[in-house]
Amino acid sequence: MGAIPLTDTELAQALTDLPGWSVRDGKLTATFKADRSAVPALYTAVAAAEDEANHHAEVTVLYGTIGFALNTHDAGGAITALDTAMAARITALADEHGARSTGR
Repeated sequence: MGAIPLTDTELAQALTDLPGWSVRDGKLTATFKADRSAVPALYTAVAAAEDEANHHAEVTVLYGTIGFALNTHDAGGAITALDTAMAARITALADEHGARSTGR
């Protein structure tokens, strides 16, 4: 059995625990701002967490910002608990690396 898409209610509840994250174009997204020199280390830490979870985000790096977009391909591109768990992990890693959500 593959990952199960979250219901609208489950997703709304999950977002209350994920400040700075929102749904855009069917993906769970957030952007973090950090000192430009901290972005590579943050990306490396997130990549290791993604490999450990076998669940990967689309990542966009632009100067001192790093953006993430999550959905679950095995669930037809829907947002699942895998995505919310990875979002929480990314948020924790961002905090450890001094990055702050831009709220977008």
